[in-house]
Amino acid sequence: MSKTNEIATELNRHLTRRQLFGLTAKGIGIGALASLLRQDGVAATEATGGLAGLPHFPPKVKRVIYLHQSGGPSQIETFDYKPSLEKLHGTELPDSVRKGQRITGMTSGQSAFPCVKSIFKFAQHGQSGMWISELLPWTAKIADELTVIRTVNTDAINHDPAITFIQTGFQQPGRPSFGAWASYGLGSENQNLPAFIVLLSTAHAINTDQPLFSRLWSSGFLPSSYQGVRLRGGATPVLYLDNAPGIDQKSRRDMLDAVAGLNRLKHQAWGDPEIETRIAQYEMAYRMQTSVPELTDLSKEPDHVLDMYGPEVRKPGSYAANCLLARRLAERGVRFIQLYHRGWDQHGDLPRDLALQCRGTDQPSAALVRDLKQRGLLDDTLVVWGGEFGRTVYCQGKLTEANYGRDHHPRNFAMWMAGGGLKKGMVLGETDDFSYNIVSDPVHVHDLQATILHLLGIDHKRLTYKFQGRHFRLTDVHGNLVDKVLA
Repeated sequence: MSKTNEIATELNRHLTRRQLFGLTAKGIGIGALASLLRQDGVAATEATGGLAGLPHFPPKVKRVIYLHQSGGPSQIETFDYKPSLEKLHGTELPDSVRKGQRITGMTSGQSAFPCVKSIFKFAQHGQSGMWISELLPWTAKIADELTVIRTVNTDAINHDPAITFIQTGFQQPGRPSFGAWASYGLGSENQNLPAFIVLLSTAHAINTDQPLFSRLWSSGFLPSSYQGVRLRGGATPVLYLDNAPGIDQKSRRDMLDAVAGLNRLKHQAWGDPEIETRIAQYEMAYRMQTSVPELTDLSKEPDHVLDMYGPEVRKPGSYAANCLLARRLAERGVRFIQLYHRGWDQHGDLPRDLALQCRGTDQPSAALVRDLKQRGLLDDTLVVWGGEFGRTVYCQGKLTEANYGRDHHPRNFAMWMAGGGLKKGMVLGETDDFSYNIVSDPVHVHDLQATILHLLGIDHKRLTYKFQGRHFRLTDVHGNLVDKVLA
């Protein structure tokens, strides 16, 4: 059969665009289409060890541990101390402060917007004199390791677009997650574990959690080899990783070799890079059969380390256990470690539920920083803590002496970072007396993303991927480096 007839036959099979380019890249048809394959980025799976030319400059850190507190922790009860609210408590939020800014449908029907002081006390800590709430006594002990940004702001006012935005740089689903971008650009330092690993823990609060979707750690339009791999709590950290009854390691190896051979034949015929991804993922799963059980076995950790993370550390899947796992993953060279902890959405019963949340997360978060430091890992690791937005100064629902709630507030919220390349014991940004508007040093979500990439040695404007005719990046067409926090 001539090459022309072969092309016609394949087209009659309704080839996808990617399959067509794969065939032409092998020399079947117009040679110019082969270059389009490369330009469109669909062959990027060959660079699973990271892209050529990256990092763009010497990195300050090798890896990121991102502790996402899903639901939006209140900045007014944690890091943005507002003593002026003592006198303003119960008074109506002035129009001059709100400035007609949008609010959610959950409070738009309220007839009054009374300001609420924090029921919790603040004190200064460390040589830096950082103001931290009594809800976070363990975090207060590491104040001089922290870089707190009180003026992070976002474009989204509701949970799903806000968490999608801070994790992917876009409010709508479909873009690659932060971890996927990092693993795509830099690859992995450990051939036996994925470059991007995700850990989930449930709320300590009583009120219902906000849901979390796997698309938050997906690879989007990047090759699927860069998506996050979720480790579950319990005896089976990764589904379908164990051999089935009657299958030993040699049989598994023989089966994988046979399947890989068939996949290579398929790749020769179709040129689909996802086939190469599939082969690589099968091989990774085989190596993980040994590496994951050793990783998740905490029995060899000494008691003094376990005690440092708190009483829940021996409970698989708990926030404390996941923080310890994060340290173990960092030791093993995993590039991006993402923890999600649900339960920070305090529309009502804030004093009760926020206290429960902090009690369950404060000690493990601080222990992670201390543990990394004592092992010499904090200098080349970046730890990030924070939610998707903040909370309003005004009360949602009924205000009483002992109880109140707060609605979503995207205008300003607090996050902290710790690790290499940062000024320690520093607080950046000021908000007004109501913690409602930014007075100085605003840090947009895209600015935060650009800064984290910078610490990894990546110029956020140069880490791109061409998809559907456009070069995309994590920060879209925005983002400025936050120079003031850099050491």
